[in-house]
Amino acid sequence: MLNQISISNFAIVDHLNLAIKPGMTAITGETGAGKSIMLDALGLALGGRADSDCVRDGSDRAEISACFDLQRIPAARQWLQERDYLDQNCLDAECILRRVITREGRSRGYINGMMVTLGELKALGELLIDIHSQHAHQSLLKKSNHPIVLDQFAGSLNLSRDVARAAQDYRQAQQQLDALLSDRQDREERVQLLSYQLNELEQLHLMPGEVEQLEQEHRQQAQADATLMACHQVTQVCTSDEGDNLLQQLSLCLHRLGDLQIDHPAITNSLDMLSSAQIQVEEAVTELNHFMDHFEADPQRVREIEERLSAIFDLARKHRIQPEELLSKQQQISAELAKVQCHDEQVAALEQAMVQLLQQHNQLAQRLSAQRQSAARKLEKLVGERIALLGMPKGKFRVEMTDIPERTVAAQGLESIEFLVTTNPGQAPRALARVASGGELSRISLAIQVIIAQSAATPTLVFDEVDVGIGGGTAEIVGSMLREVGKNGQVLCVTHQPQVASQAHQHLHVSKKVGRHASSTRILPLDGEHRVHEIARMLGGVELTTPTLNHAQEMLFQAQA
Repeated sequence: MLNQISISNFAIVDHLNLAIKPGMTAITGETGAGKSIMLDALGLALGGRADSDCVRDGSDRAEISACFDLQRIPAARQWLQERDYLDQNCLDAECILRRVITREGRSRGYINGMMVTLGELKALGELLIDIHSQHAHQSLLKKSNHPIVLDQFAGSLNLSRDVARAAQDYRQAQQQLDALLSDRQDREERVQLLSYQLNELEQLHLMPGEVEQLEQEHRQQAQADATLMACHQVTQVCTSDEGDNLLQQLSLCLHRLGDLQIDHPAITNSLDMLSSAQIQVEEAVTELNHFMDHFEADPQRVREIEERLSAIFDLARKHRIQPEELLSKQQQISAELAKVQCHDEQVAALEQAMVQLLQQHNQLAQRLSAQRQSAARKLEKLVGERIALLGMPKGKFRVEMTDIPERTVAAQGLESIEFLVTTNPGQAPRALARVASGGELSRISLAIQVIIAQSAATPTLVFDEVDVGIGGGTAEIVGSMLREVGKNGQVLCVTHQPQVASQAHQHLHVSKKVGRHASSTRILPLDGEHRVHEIARMLGGVELTTPTLNHAQEMLFQAQA
């Protein structure tokens, strides 16, 4: 539960450190004093939306911290441990949520000193505190909220979410199947085109690097005569019997230098280089002779190469790619064809998956329906008892569950749920919006909230002026209801009703001090005479008379007794 809340530079709060005790805590004060500021700040610490307007004038940033005891919240402990935000060896675990909002509108959240996303703050906050606002009764007018209320009372919210997810998965599979079936004709035409294109490429039998090899061979054949003539001329220059050839000249040079009796590096180096040149010329002549012996000009081969290259280039132009890309294009078409051809297998797989999803949805929905049926009867009885105590002795509350047509995979399960009520004898139950007045709707909503709060997993419950529109003996009963809830947990209640405030185990008073340049809100715990005076103020107004003070004292005495 909530142990402490600290607020700095938030709205009109300068600095506030407040310890919160177990039981029911009433928060009272004059209108406009800022009673809801603490709850607004708490909402921000739990991941609520914020803007720069919440930062106190003259300050750079607002900061809110909330410290929670997790001993009675195993779900929150598990959530923190799964994300390494809590020491698993710590038995007396506390959790500190912190929120910082800057003047520029930037916001940061922390859990136990580690920066987290606001989504994580909100997810954890839902496990720590359940907030009931003064406008909660308006949500009862929407039929779509009724299944949520019933599932919350039945403890079936997780099962309800599983049913909704199963329905969503089924709808997605249905959409995929519809898409496959709707373009069946287009797929068949695509298969024909891809098959024709793949057949053309496969008949070409193109080999890796073949285009470059063919182009090189074509150049050789096209220049065959010139190549042979050039090679013959070079060999003649090097080895001709007519006149002095190149090898003979090199041999003569070697002899002339070799006959010299001079030991000089230039002569020695020259002899080495000329000897090497002679060897290289001889090897070059050998290579050229070998080439000329095996090279034959083949006009037929030239025509074959040209026809092959023409077929390759024509197909490349057809696909608007380079010839070297034809092989990758063939692989791409083959892969796409295989994917398109598995259309029937995809349809069959989706149909089978939909059968399984339908079975899963129905199994979950049947479990949910059974829990709802049992919870609905209990909720009808409890709400009927509560609204009778709240001034509607002839009122009746009914949970109507209407079966949804078969084979309809609905996110809400197997039935639609609507809350019906009758406030007068002899009237048939009708929808809340058609029967209940504003005051009646507030009391029905309050009865439902108190009942749900008693079965909630979160030990800390917040009621923000939920007693609007009631008074007298009804307000006293509301106070006793909230006090009863607070006995087993923690209830924070912002109220204008003295009958409610007198029932609280603790009492916090909110006041606003208006200065020359700024206003500030402070919250102080009340006890003894101070609490009597506050109850008397709520009862009697500006002047506190002796009868009013005595009445306040009597109310507190009876409530605490």
